[in-house]
Amino acid sequence: MTKEKVLFVCVHNSARSQMAEAYLNKFGRDRFIAESAGLEPGTLNPLVVEVLKEEGIDISNNTTKSVFELFKEGRLLSYVITVCDKEAAERCPIFPGVRDYINWSFKDPSKIKGDYDAKLNATRTIRDQIKNQILEWIKEFDNIKSKE
Repeated sequence: MTKEKVLFVCVHNSARSQMAEAYLNKFGRDRFIAESAGLEPGTLNPLVVEVLKEEGIDISNNTTKSVFELFKEGRLLSYVITVCDKEAAERCPIFPGVRDYINWSFKDPSKIKGDYDAKLNATRTIRDQIKNQILEWIKEFDNIKSKE
């Protein structure tokens, strides 16, 4: 079976898109190849690294990438899923041949206020929301494929 190529995009590729990529590669590895990139690549969020380690996923060696560089490389993708707000998502380039563009809006962990524990707990909440969305999307995808 040919794997579907999925690109997750957020603003900095430092948190939300990294989590989505990690979860899809973990739970959908037999059906998907996931990557992530950002509109304005930043630095990997250490809280995201920490909360994913709690789940047994190590992204500490990941780098942030530019969605525009991937576009220039002529990447062939099945799906582009933005995980930022709709306004930021609209800045994403249009990749040729993409089957579907999807927007899942999650809160930006870098904008969370409070002390370390408050930021960590809020990042866990966002992590869990992304994980649940990925699991639901895989289930929907499998249902559609089983009817084809």
